[in-house]
Amino acid sequence: MFSPLLESLLDPHHLLLDLPGGSGSEAIRQIVQLLGERGELSSSNEFFEAVMDREAKSSTVANGGVAFPHARTQLVEQLLLGIGRSREGVMFPGNEKRVHLIFVIAVPQQMVNDYLICVGSLARRLKNDATRKALMDAATAGDFIEQLRGS
Repeated sequence: MFSPLLESLLDPHHLLLDLPGGSGSEAIRQIVQLLGERGELSSSNEFFEAVMDREAKSSTVANGGVAFPHARTQLVEQLLLGIGRSREGVMFPGNEKRVHLIFVIAVPQQMVNDYLICVGSLARRLKNDATRKALMDAATAGDFIEQLRGS
């Protein structure tokens, strides 16, 4: 069951279904640029650098080809979630397996507990092989969001 907080963050306009293969940083940049184009980040470049600094300290890659890159920042006033899917998969430094599902989270400085609720809900949902397969098979952004919700 998703938390109401996570439910409120799911937006098909914040989803890239066709990320090309390549590096994790390239994939993260594309997701961050999407959020910036929608006007929800005050500085896409600054946020990207914060995410990459955080990623360099400790990888956010989880089991099952999923990653949760994030940064605490003053560039957003509310939690913001951008999602990318790569059928080919992308490589993150220090990981031997490709990542196919990337959940980029912008966390306001004061909302650490909300971030923990959000990432915990996502991690519980994504640990299921069938859920990850359904997300990989989703044809549209709307289908992807519905599968993620468990509908």
